[in-house]
Amino acid sequence: MEKKKLGNSDLELSPIGFGAWAIGGGDWAFSWGPQDDNDSIAAIHKALDLGINWIDTAAVYGLGHSEEIVARALKTTSHKPYVFTKCGLVWNEKREVLNDLKQVRREVEDSLRRLEVETIDLYQMHWPKPDEEIEEAWGVMADLKKEGKVRWIGVSNFSASQMERAMKIAPITSNQPPYSMLKRDIEAEILPFCEKNNIGTINYAPMHSGLLTGAMTKERVANFPEDDFRKRALNYQEPLLSRNLGVAEFIGKIGARHGVSAGVVAIAWTLHHPAVTAAIVGGRSAKQVEGVIPAATFRLSEEEYAEIQAYLKEHVS
Repeated sequence: MEKKKLGNSDLELSPIGFGAWAIGGGDWAFSWGPQDDNDSIAAIHKALDLGINWIDTAAVYGLGHSEEIVARALKTTSHKPYVFTKCGLVWNEKREVLNDLKQVRREVEDSLRRLEVETIDLYQMHWPKPDEEIEEAWGVMADLKKEGKVRWIGVSNFSASQMERAMKIAPITSNQPPYSMLKRDIEAEILPFCEKNNIGTINYAPMHSGLLTGAMTKERVANFPEDDFRKRALNYQEPLLSRNLGVAEFIGKIGARHGVSAGVVAIAWTLHHPAVTAAIVGGRSAKQVEGVIPAATFRLSEEEYAEIQAYLKEHVS
């Protein structure tokens, strides 16, 4: 499995990483619904066994639970993947999630404790909110790097101008934006900025939270549990739902030529962009991981990429 260096760091990443959002479980604002912890641990083990060498989580996923599950999984494997997590989304006793960049130092200590590690390989500011707190918080992030609590520091969901502001204080190793066939806005400014400034890009939601896997149906969407955030997401509502399932069907036909799923094609499409270092791919079971692992090696030809671009131009605004 070929690896690619992340920005200005010494981290050599497998083309896809294990995304630990969904394994946080239910009962919080951005849940994917109930999740079995044993399935989560099996999914992580399968990903590591198949060559994935990094895990991306966040303190807020499951309000700390995802980090705890990552720790449990790493205790029972000989693999030593890079562990990435995030700060800037906190919660209160009512389990309400809030944007807050003034608690970064407390947050890193909590994440180190939950993850049961001495240092975090990549610590990322989850959202640039509140905007006026970016500079002070990024200064704290830089201090944490100097102190050895984190090895590298990155951002997530930042605009080019926000990254520019942070860079005046300390270098940025990476940006983590959403990027998929259904969400391409970062192509205009953010990806070129990252490429120019040697900021690695690890994109999340390459399959747009399951829409482009080829396994999503209208019936499945209708039966999402109430605490699955996707039940209320715009792209899961009509008329966009039918359009999006049409995209999945189209790329599924391209995948069928190679014996891979629509989801693998969707991931490969994001990795085709030269500014993208690697993609975050979620997995809720070992079987799901096995289904997407071909994305670590499958690549679209230029002709196939052009074919997809032409379809998107006609069908997706």
